[in-house]
Amino acid sequence: MPAIRFCSTVLIVVVCLLSASESAHGNLPWPAAKKESMRLRLVALAWNHSRSSFFASEEIFVAEKELTKDETRLVKLVYEFLPYQPRLSEQGLNYSTLHELRAVRDPQCDETLTQITVGQQGDWRQEQSQLKYSTDAPTLNFSRHKAPLPCYVTNAEDYTKPVHSESESEPATPQLTPRPNPQR
Repeated sequence: MPAIRFCSTVLIVVVCLLSASESAHGNLPWPAAKKESMRLRLVALAWNHSRSSFFASEEIFVAEKELTKDETRLVKLVYEFLPYQPRLSEQGLNYSTLHELRAVRDPQCDETLTQITVGQQGDWRQEQSQLKYSTDAPTLNFSRHKAPLPCYVTNAEDYTKPVHSESESEPATPQLTPRPNPQR
C-alpha cells in the first residue's frame, strides 16, 4: 500500500511539473484597441442613421485630422451614439470648429472618398450619395484623393469638446491690477 501511495505521489508531482512548463499569460487573440487623442475639423457629413429608440446609431464624416499646427490629413470618422446621447452633427457643421476626441483606428473600414459617398450595389449609401458640407469647408476633389482614407471610430463618451477658436482652447490668464493705497 505505501508503494502505491508513493507512486501516486510521484506521478502527481511529475504531471504537475510537466504541465507547469508552459505558463498561461492570459493573452487575448487580438490586441486591445488603443484610443488616440486627436483634434479634427468636420469637412462633410457623408451619412447618418435616423435616430433609433432602442439601438446605437452612427454618423459618418469626412474630416481633417490635425497632425501638426499647420498640417492635416483627410480621414473617415465613424461617430457612434446611443438614443439619449447627442449627435456630433448637433455640435454644428462648421469647418472653423475644431473637435477634440479620442478614437480607435480601424483599418477594416478604410474607404476612398468615392466609396464613402457612392457605396456598392445594395449599400445604404446609394440612397444618400450627397455629402453635406460644413459651413466654409473646402470642396473635396474626388479625382485627387484616390487612396483609402484611414478610418477612426469614436463614440459620445470619447468626445471631449468643440473648440470654436484658438483663443478658447487656452484658459485666459487672470489680469491683476494693483489696488490704490488708501494711506497716501
